[in-house]
Formats: sequence, C-alpha cells, structure tokens
Amino acid sequence: MNISDLAEVLETVKQLTKEAGDVILDIYAKDFSVDYKEDKSPITLADQKSNDLIVHTLKSRYPECAILAEESRDNLDRLKNDWCFIVDPLDGTKEFVKRNGEFTVNVALAHRGKPVLGVIGIPVSGELYYAVKGEGAFYEKDGHTQKINVSSRVEDIRMVVSRSHKSDKLASLIERNGIRNVLTVGSAIKGCMIAKGEAEVYYRFGYTMEWDTAAMQCIVEQAGGIFRQMDGSEMTYNRVNSLNEKGFYVINNLQNQLS
Repeated sequence: MNISDLAEVLETVKQLTKEAGDVILDIYAKDFSVDYKEDKSPITLADQKSNDLIVHTLKSRYPECAILAEESRDNLDRLKNDWCFIVDPLDGTKEFVKRNGEFTVNVALAHRGKPVLGVIGIPVSGELYYAVKGEGAFYEKDGHTQKINVSSRVEDIRMVVSRSHKSDKLASLIERNGIRNVLTVGSAIKGCMIAKGEAEVYYRFGYTMEWDTAAMQCIVEQAGGIFRQMDGSEMTYNRVNSLNEKGFYVINNLQNQLS
C-alpha cells in the first residue's frame, strides 16, 4: 500500500464502520449477556461480532497491512509492518450495557506509527466522523457531509469528561482551572465533539489502549486540534506495548492547555 491509496481505503472503512454498527444495533435491540475480561472490563457478543466482521474484511481487502484489534489475539509480527489498522469494534461497552447510546466503532490506519486515517461511527445516531491526513476532517449524517473544524474559543471553555472513567486528578484539574462547562459523554464521542467545535478540552488521566485513541487522534488533528500525551509528547501507534500509560489531552488551541 502507499499513501495515494488512502481515498479508496477511506471509502471501504466508512462502509465497514456502518456495517459493524448495524451488527451492533441488532444485538443492542435484544436481550444480551455480559461477560468480563481479566481486567474486569465488560465484553458482549456485539464486541466480538463487530470485531470479527471488521478484521475479516480488512484482512481480505488489505492483506499487506497488519491489524491490531481489541478482540483479536495480538501478533507482534505487526511491528515489522509500516502499515497497521487499529480497531476498536465497540468503544464504550459500558455505555452499550447501560443502553445510553454513547458508544462507537473506531477504525484507524497508522503509517510508521502515525495515524493517517480515522473513522468513528456512532451506531445509534448514524453519525460518522472521518479524516485522512492532509485532507481535513468530516462529519456525515443522513447522506449529508460537512467539513469540520475545532472551535476558536479560548474563554469560558467547554470540557468533555468520561461518563464511566472519572478520577481525582481530573476533578482537581477542573477545580484549579475554574472550568464551569463540563459535559459528560461516553466513548470516543468526546474527541469527535472537539473536532466538530462543540467542546474545547478533553483530559484523560487513566489508562487507555491504542485502539481507543488512534481514530480519534487522526480526526482531531485533521480538524485543527491538538492531541498529546500528558507529558506533551506525541502519541504513536503500532507499539510493542499497546497500553497508553501516560494519559492524554485533546485541545482546540494551545491557549487552552491546562495545568
């Protein structure tokens, strides 16, 4: 694969994200059971079926690319590959279980450690956010597409926080900086809101994984936003250790970097 192929890959991934969303919604509409992984995080049939669909399709269409997916066994041969799809088949499983609709399908493509394509679908609403490096970020719903950009707001800023992953560090950050507008939202929707100009700041102190952030980072950056690890360093992908150990922040403008 080469960079010039990305427009075709984007169309495939957009369609695949929608199809995975349909698979998820079919299970969402019924009674489903919840199992738990070793780390106590929930997993459902929706996670597994979405994962199977996405991984099988990507392997078939792009056998030259490696894949790192949440519900697939990791193969470290991927480290030898410049290209790696990074897949979260159902981001926000806790929100899925609570049936609040705040869950997403996240698919990214990284090239030499950097996300160059990202797609995030919100199955319940039919919304789609996507970006390709150098081409900008876009929002699509009901057949209508619009280019999106982060807001220019630097006063009375709006912060998005996780519905299921709060922390004392975050509470202290909010208090220290006098943040009054705090919006609680599940999954990668938080990053999408910043990309679309509906919020300015998102700080995450706890652990996440590569598949939680790769698509979000691509979309935010192509919308003009800033995505960094908590120490200010760049987040890279297709690593030996897929755990994002440093936390991260997403902001619309350097003036809104909090301390």
